[in-house]
Amino acid sequence: MAAGGFCKLPNGSVVVALTLPSPGPSAGARVRVLVHSVNRARALTRLRNLGLRSVYLRGNAEPPTPDEVTAVLHHPDGLIWRTAPVQGAQELWHPIRALMRRAAA
Repeated sequence: MAAGGFCKLPNGSVVVALTLPSPGPSAGARVRVLVHSVNRARALTRLRNLGLRSVYLRGNAEPPTPDEVTAVLHHPDGLIWRTAPVQGAQELWHPIRALMRRAAA
């Protein structure tokens, strides 16, 4: 289960933002994952196809910020992540492949 939310864009597509437990050895860490897709179901399917099987979106408690929407729209894959923001600390966005490699290590 994940905390997150979504926003619908003017062209009908959606950006889904989820805060998930970090896969791999870093226990307790959380990551923020953004997905740009045609609809919410397709966005969650993209994540499940990457091996994140227990990903669900219930409600809209943590929708993506305007900066997050801009970041995911400018990425060619439309699927990015970074560690969940801690007060004052900002990290650059990474392609999802980097998270999957990190989890495998």
